[in-house]
Amino acid sequence: MVLLPQSPTHPTLYDTDFWAWTQTQVKLLQDQQWEHLDLPNLIEEIESLGRQQRQELRNRLSVLIGHLLKWHFQPEQRTRSWVSTIRIQRIDTLDLLDDNPSHKPYLAQIIPRVYVMGLELAIKETDLPPAHFPENCPYALEQILDSKFFSGEPSELLANFER
Repeated sequence: MVLLPQSPTHPTLYDTDFWAWTQTQVKLLQDQQWEHLDLPNLIEEIESLGRQQRQELRNRLSVLIGHLLKWHFQPEQRTRSWVSTIRIQRIDTLDLLDDNPSHKPYLAQIIPRVYVMGLELAIKETDLPPAHFPENCPYALEQILDSKFFSGEPSELLANFER
């Protein structure tokens, strides 16, 4: 299979059918047909995968922090759904870190950034004023990831989830 260079009159398989392009690239790699690989797009996609993993980690942590803030600062509104969200985000975050251990040093670097996103979530979902929340993340990274940590006053809702 010869892949034509991209041009307005000759779009590549990458442009017209991404799934088919991926399968072609896999086959070329398996067959060690290096000269037929679409290296520019292959490089771009591999770089993109790395960025996606970091984005996924930031998203998970921001939702987790947002729900920890809601839990802490609006205790009268607590629900089992909040407990589930906190637990699932922790599990998924830890799974991401298990799959990508080189991201662990990145965590301390992104906490201030994901705190801002989590804070926005908490403000939007609680209707509490921004001044009601701490300016900086009140939780240590170890607390954020600790399956037993729930900030604020104890809650009966946690009894159903303890093992």
